[in-house]
Amino acid sequence: MSTGDDGDGVRAGDGVIASDGDEGIASDGDGVRAGDGVSASDGVRADDGMRAGAPGDVGAGGGADAAMGAGEAAGADAAMGVGEAAGAGGAGGGAGAVRVGPMVFVRLKLRLVAGNLSGSTQRLLGFVFTAIAAFLFGALGFLSTAVLRLAPADTALEVVTVLFAVFLVGWAVVPLLAFGLDDTLDPSRLALFPLRTGQLVTGMFAASVTGVWPLASLTVMAGAVAGLATGVGGVILGTVAVLLHFALCVMISRLVTTSLSGILRTRRGRDVLAVSVVFVILVAQLPNLLLNGGLSADPGAVLHGLASVLRWTPSGIAAGAIADGGLMAAAGTVLLAVLLAGTGWLWITALRRALVSPDASTQGASVRNSRGLLARILPDGPLAAVASKELKYARRDPRGRVGWFAAIAVTGIMAFSLYGDGDGDGAAGSVLAVTPACIGAVMISIQWCNAFGIDGRSLWMNAVAYGSDRDWRTDIAGRHLVVATIAVPLLLVLAVVAALLAGDVLWAVPAALTAWGVLGAGLGVGALTSVLMPYTVPDRLNAFTGAAPGQGGVAFAASFGALIGTGLLALPIALPVLLGLTWVSVLAVPYGLLLSWGGRRVAGKIAFARYPALLEASSVAG
Repeated sequence: MSTGDDGDGVRAGDGVIASDGDEGIASDGDGVRAGDGVSASDGVRADDGMRAGAPGDVGAGGGADAAMGAGEAAGADAAMGVGEAAGAGGAGGGAGAVRVGPMVFVRLKLRLVAGNLSGSTQRLLGFVFTAIAAFLFGALGFLSTAVLRLAPADTALEVVTVLFAVFLVGWAVVPLLAFGLDDTLDPSRLALFPLRTGQLVTGMFAASVTGVWPLASLTVMAGAVAGLATGVGGVILGTVAVLLHFALCVMISRLVTTSLSGILRTRRGRDVLAVSVVFVILVAQLPNLLLNGGLSADPGAVLHGLASVLRWTPSGIAAGAIADGGLMAAAGTVLLAVLLAGTGWLWITALRRALVSPDASTQGASVRNSRGLLARILPDGPLAAVASKELKYARRDPRGRVGWFAAIAVTGIMAFSLYGDGDGDGAAGSVLAVTPACIGAVMISIQWCNAFGIDGRSLWMNAVAYGSDRDWRTDIAGRHLVVATIAVPLLLVLAVVAALLAGDVLWAVPAALTAWGVLGAGLGVGALTSVLMPYTVPDRLNAFTGAAPGQGGVAFAASFGALIGTGLLALPIALPVLLGLTWVSVLAVPYGLLLSWGGRRVAGKIAFARYPALLEASSVAG
């Protein structure tokens, strides 16, 4: 094997590497370098900080180490954008030029996943949990659609039509809301590599269908063939229709993310993603709102109405092709193929434009320097500095606003649901007045169960300024002060509105006092979870998890633990008020202040003792 010499046959045009001599990588100087720092010389190095392959790490069969994030020995390996080098096994074998195909992107994605999981038990456990969830989703979904054969044919067709439409919309929306978790969704990372648009399209499509969740989605759709197909023609044409519909789902998701990739990297785009969290929450609560709105009297009529509208969409055409199995099914599959080709052409056009458009996220912006209200009232010191910083996060950073949006949206939806059948009389009226305010307090406190996650790497500056656990208590107190400054008026307004809807405005007094006490209990619990189970809040927001890749399990544990802990500590004050002992609400505020003070005191000692671990968990690259 040879590592090559000057000008010894390296060609990187159109994603191809050619080699004249023995198997290996020919390099000019220190190696081949392309794009975002992918190099091939004495191992492989990637800009993500992962390194695989020691000097000369090549197997006996020969080949080239070339992968972003990890090297691969023995055989012909691939690098995204650089190309693929092929070596013939054995002595004297020549190396030929091999174009970059979809399998290069597939292997790259698998290697990136493997590299991301290596060395981190938390990420490995999170991946295992995700794989199990995807397997259960696919298996249960397949069985659910397959048993539709036992239902009437019309009902089964309507259910599959609505289900396929949900998948189509989900594939279009979910990657958009989760933009940034998978770097293969961002075409700007591939702009500098010597790849043609056709290679990028096929490769990115192949990377999109690689994973446990795409496989689970395809499995559920395939269950419709078992549930609707009536003959050999139905099975054959139904299988083709399912594959075309699945490909259309993937193509639409890529079209949306590619078209909006430039906007999503800007601050305005992140604001849109923050608002999208509220949209997701509203959609998730839509069935509950429909049930409480009295629309559940005839679910069959609702299903029939939806299916009648959706039957002319690609989802309805695919479902009809499965059920028909005849000439109409063949015409439907042809129409799906035409729609898929049209969507692919639009994606190619959007990809070409995205690859040559300037990155708006790097453009400068004016910054206005102003002192906040708390900074003017509080004396100069760490408390005022922390409070001012947190207020700016809440006002300007989408990551700071998303928690408030989510808390307000969930509280409003749950409060509206409570009034669906309530009569507002007696004890029931007091429950309707107190419960929404307490729910709002719990939701707000849960959003702050990870107080240091939004700071990220800047948390290291605390090590310079903080020399005792008292300094950490002051830091947490400043954060709690900002939460209280915003949450106390919000909870008061919520209590008044809930009391008016319940029938007696006087119920707003115990409702507000109880909610403030629950908020204090939640902040005390959140202070502990912030130092015991910290995680990074990524710069690019995701509507489905607020943690960096690999920390989803920690985020779930912290949120769930904060929810359980707050609920248990709030019972001594909330339960008597809900049962009619409204005088107990007078004790709620002192009780909440005591719990928040105790939580800060214990959290300050823990944070001072385990600061390195806290910094590491809060600085994971997202």
